[in-house]
Amino acid sequence: MIKKGQLRFTVIATLLVTLLAGCAGNGGSNSNQAAGNSTVNSGTNAANSSGGETDTATGKEPVTLTFFDKNIGDPFTNTVAKKITEMTGVSLEMQQPTGNPSEKLNLMLASNDLPDLLSIGRGDILDKYIAAGALLPLNDLIDQYGPNIKKMYGDMLNKTRSEDGKNYYLANWYGLEQYPVFGFLMRMNVLKELGAGEKATNGQPFTAEEFVGLLKAYKEKYPTVDGKPAIPMTFNGENTGAITWTFKGMYGMMPYYEVDGQLKSDVRDPRYIEMIKFMNSLYTQGFIDPEWATNKTQQYEQKLASGTIFATADAFWNPGKPNQILKDTAKDPAKKDEAQFYPYKVIAPGVDPSKTTFGPKSSLGWDGIAISKNSKNAVRAIQLLDYLASEEGQYLMMWGVEGVHWDMKDGKHVPRQEVLDGFKKDWAKYSKESGIRQWVWAVKNGPGSDGTPYDLIGRYQSDPVSDLAIKNLADSAFDTAIYDNLGPAGGTPEAIMQQKVNETTAKYFPRMVMAPSEQEAVSLYEKMIKELDEAGLPKLEKIYTDNYTKRKELWK
Repeated sequence: MIKKGQLRFTVIATLLVTLLAGCAGNGGSNSNQAAGNSTVNSGTNAANSSGGETDTATGKEPVTLTFFDKNIGDPFTNTVAKKITEMTGVSLEMQQPTGNPSEKLNLMLASNDLPDLLSIGRGDILDKYIAAGALLPLNDLIDQYGPNIKKMYGDMLNKTRSEDGKNYYLANWYGLEQYPVFGFLMRMNVLKELGAGEKATNGQPFTAEEFVGLLKAYKEKYPTVDGKPAIPMTFNGENTGAITWTFKGMYGMMPYYEVDGQLKSDVRDPRYIEMIKFMNSLYTQGFIDPEWATNKTQQYEQKLASGTIFATADAFWNPGKPNQILKDTAKDPAKKDEAQFYPYKVIAPGVDPSKTTFGPKSSLGWDGIAISKNSKNAVRAIQLLDYLASEEGQYLMMWGVEGVHWDMKDGKHVPRQEVLDGFKKDWAKYSKESGIRQWVWAVKNGPGSDGTPYDLIGRYQSDPVSDLAIKNLADSAFDTAIYDNLGPAGGTPEAIMQQKVNETTAKYFPRMVMAPSEQEAVSLYEKMIKELDEAGLPKLEKIYTDNYTKRKELWK
């Protein structure tokens, strides 16, 4: 699902959800001259074994490389950028990803107008670049100039190989992190009012029966709130991935339904129809907002902030704006934190709480950082990436400059208060000005050798909602990497088939949830399966299985 970025920004998080989380796993597929001095440009420029031409300079002579990052085109001139240049000798000319970055990437590929470095989201476009021979294989370059890459990435380099056994990119935001994503979000103060205070903070899950009881109790106790109709539960109609992954999580479902080594669509999982029946029962009992399917993000946030909603199903960070409003308008300022939506685990009947799957996360990360075939400075490019991949480089990108943004105290990285305050006041502005967490390449999830997280702003300073999310749901995180991008290649007839399958599933999902009875929900499910089969799902499932088998063999 979801490039990992500033958790405070819902869109990016949803891409977490969409994205993070947020994918069922059934779709998708898997000036170049240096501006340095004469020493840099006087290399032999002989074609190397990686298939491109590079200079032979290995020092810190000044050189400028062009870089297209689909997420950022700001000038490489702030404090962190200058420090990176000081440490590597490399200045970056960032190319502006104006308009649709995907269209820009396709245009660059078609015209062969490629920069030295590219950051491309994993999936169709990255696969297209590799298939077209537009990217240099990195194996020999890493062997010669990438000791930090080898150390930090480890077995990840084995997992990001293409079928020819070569590495064409370095994963970004890589490594599995035991960090929660989705959950059933409930207002803590209401939980306590409804008599569930003992489970409000103790980390214990709710059974499905207990959850239904809470929704029923809320509906009975609060027909209205401040004169407005109260609704036990609503959803974001623009983020169905968050809804489905939350409910699938309580049943322990995976991105695919695996039977004897064969991958089937998750809708064929017997637990899927049980999930639909459960959701439908909530709807027919009047616990789910009848307008949920048409809720836009703004409407959804307004409803959550109104104080009339008790629960939702979402990535735990998505209600950030509503939570702030709920805190600001809390009747008891001393208990304002309790007014927020907190994430909880709800388990389906017969499901082991430790087998729930609320946290789909790919250890392969979100993007691929690659060197184009047109680069005349591949050695300097890989040396730059090797530095950024190092622990020193990670802390520089994510924490800033030592003595300016942070200090080493008692063997640990300690951020300066003005940095934390700067991000709290205006995340985007402070990041842009300082460079902290703006240049995010070859980023590794998790802590450094001193135990402090590489991701200062995302992980160092927590908040009550995140703390409880970790307590309640961190054990439900699981690695989706083996299932990532197993669908048909883009531009193929099967890709069109996949699109039809996705559209059909999306069409039926709200209809099944809002069916007038369980019998009608089951009938709609059967109709959906018939249409999916007619649309070519069996053929697609063979593609999933073939790609899955190849990947398992490649990763041995």
